[in-house]
Order: sequence, then structure tokens, then C-alpha cells
Amino acid sequence: MGSGGQGRQALEGKGPTPKAEDRPHHPAAKRKARAEKAKGNQRPGAGIDRRPRPKSKDESEIVTGRNSVLEALRAKIPAVTLYIASKIEYDDRVKEILGLATKRSLPVLEVMRPELDRMVGHDAVHQGVALKVPPYEYAHPLELFESVKGATKLFVALDGITDPRNLGAIIRSVAAFGGQGVIVPQRRSAGMTAAAWKTSAGAASRVPVAMAGNLTQTLKALKQRGAHVIGLDGAGPVSLPKSNFANGPLIVVVGSEGKGLSRLVAETCDSIVSIPISASTESLNAGIAVSVALYAISTNRN
Repeated sequence: MGSGGQGRQALEGKGPTPKAEDRPHHPAAKRKARAEKAKGNQRPGAGIDRRPRPKSKDESEIVTGRNSVLEALRAKIPAVTLYIASKIEYDDRVKEILGLATKRSLPVLEVMRPELDRMVGHDAVHQGVALKVPPYEYAHPLELFESVKGATKLFVALDGITDPRNLGAIIRSVAAFGGQGVIVPQRRSAGMTAAAWKTSAGAASRVPVAMAGNLTQTLKALKQRGAHVIGLDGAGPVSLPKSNFANGPLIVVVGSEGKGLSRLVAETCDSIVSIPISASTESLNAGIAVSVALYAISTNRN
């Protein structure tokens, strides 16, 4: 009984020995790999487009933590999705969160905790809940100004206000004293985040916020449309109680508590107005200063 050719196959061998540079673990092969890698880094392959391509950026905000999510839902902040970690402990806060989300017909998604960690970032403490807030849709400042009818238009413009809680407080004051909108610059300014929504106590749903690409140019364009622009500054030569702003559209510009109004914005203002305060107090918070100014303007007009 024959071997079926097995012996003959064993005698054929494995062929010629490969070159040293073709053996994966040989030093010559490692040197060749390093050389090819260095060559590829210096001169990209022909026909390959290596220019950076713009990536799609999701500008939605994620509110994390049981207290923060609960306060956001109580304040009726716009939201698109509520995320709940699987096997979460249902305390009173989680039950109220689910109740408010159900009442608003908000989609509720149950996700694994590692997925929730990846979504909010490993540095954020989410406590098993997260709320996705869509990006705010800003109005155009000139279109917003022209859409308001009447001669007593009242707007507040922010110059260098970076705290979203100040923005929310200013929006609340604008709503309280009959203003029609808030203007924020595109750069170096607070935006309409969940913190601003919460601080506004619901006023953000009634007072629109417009974004200006260049605040100085926007103020000049508003002046051409008949607006009178005043800036708030502690060293302003005009005292607020002695000012008369009863007639005509008015833009109140407020700067940051530390730096105040920028030079170009201050030069664009028709007048710089100061709020008389005690000499022992250096300055007022931006949100408080706007509230005092709007109250004085409202009293003057009434």
C-alpha cells in the first residue's frame, strides 16, 4: 500500500530562502521599513490630497448631572434628547426628570454607562443623566432692529462679556424693562448656552439674541438707521439720572467689569454715561449695571 505521494511532497521543500530585507524579523527588514516610513513622511505620494478637510461639528451642548438637568428642564430650556444610563438608581430627582421629559414629549434614550462617558467626556460628572441642548439660532442684528416697530426701540449690546450667567441676567432685565433684543459679538463673548438660558429664568424664550460679526461696524450701521448709542462706563462724563433718552431708538452698550468698553466701541458711542455709585465701590457687575440703566431709561420714558 503506497504512501499516496506524501513522501514526495515532503521532499519538495519550501523553496528558495527569502532575502534578508523580506524577512519580517530580520534587522535588514526593519531598516527597510524605517527608510520607507521616513521617505513617506518627507514626500507624500503623488495624486494623494493630504489637505485637511473640514469636519462636521455638532454644536449641541450636553448638560450633565442630575441637579443641572433637572434645573434645565424646570426652566424649559429647549432640548432634543434626554440620555439615561442603564441600571441607574431612580431617586426623586431622576423620577422628576423623567416626568418633565415625558410631559414635554422629549425623546428618552437608555444608553450604557461607557457610551454616556464617551458622549459627555471623561472629565464631566454626569451621574447617569445627560440632556442634549440644540445650538441657539441667533438673529441678524440689523434685521432684528428693523423688525421692531415704533420709535422707542431699546436694545442692549455686549462688549467683552464672557460669562453666560451675565448674559442670562441681562436678557432677563431687557425683558423686564421693555427691551426688544440683545446683541452679542461673534468673538470674545458669551453665547446662549444652557447656563444663560437658566439664568434668564425663561426670558430667553421672549427676548431674541442677535450675533454681530463686528460689533463696531454693527453699531455704526444702527446709527445710520436712526439709533442713538450710549455706552456705560464708570468714568463717563454724562450722569445717567441727568440724561434724557425719551425719544428715538436707543442702544445701550455695556463692557466687561474689568476692562470696560473697548476703544473702538467707545469711540463709536454717541455718549458715554456713568451710573453714580458710592466712592467706596469700584464698579458694578455688568448685569446689575444694565438693570440700573434700563430702569432709569424706562422711568425717563414713562
